[in-house]
Amino acid sequence: MAAAPDHIRNPQEIYRQSFAIIRREADLSRFSKPLDDVAVRLIHACGMIDLIDDLVMSENAVEAGRAALRNCRPIVCDVDMVRQGIMRRLLPDELPILCRVADPEAMTMAEELATTRSAAAFDLLAGSMDGAIVAVGNAPTALFRLLEMVEAGTARPALVVGMPVGFVGAAESKEALIASSIGVPFIAVRGRRGGSAMAAAAVNAVAGGLSA
Repeated sequence: MAAAPDHIRNPQEIYRQSFAIIRREADLSRFSKPLDDVAVRLIHACGMIDLIDDLVMSENAVEAGRAALRNCRPIVCDVDMVRQGIMRRLLPDELPILCRVADPEAMTMAEELATTRSAAAFDLLAGSMDGAIVAVGNAPTALFRLLEMVEAGTARPALVVGMPVGFVGAAESKEALIASSIGVPFIAVRGRRGGSAMAAAAVNAVAGGLSA
């Protein structure tokens, strides 16, 4: 049996070298601290340096998110995969991470309203969204619904992480977030790319920077 190739096994050294490579290869000059830490984290999560070209962030996104965490406001997720990717050790012990996509009530409401469970789940969580971080990594319908709720005055998050992935509605929902006049800080990736891992990585970067 051939010997396994020599490779780095120390996780901290892997992170260190990975972040160094990203900073060497990606042009982060348009982002100030701590936004460039978020950019590095997102590139690390997807392995694509050119993600930097599609990344759009409010200047105060990290400050707004960290204030929400300090105030122990919830993190509201569109799907459980986002919730599972958020590092609990970076958060206050009592801070809730909420997702109701699997709730039977969300299923019933989705059928009644002819929408997705993720969008219906956001209606169920409307009372928890004021001052919260809302992270969307899967469902464009959930991001569209969130924007409707904010415009109607039924929810006002502190920060929106808009990263739904896919070919139907994903790019459009993120453009709607970027172009909206709701005045809520956001972190978004233009186009079809995104996903639960990237949405969670953005939240982790807000919570802990590159130590996450």
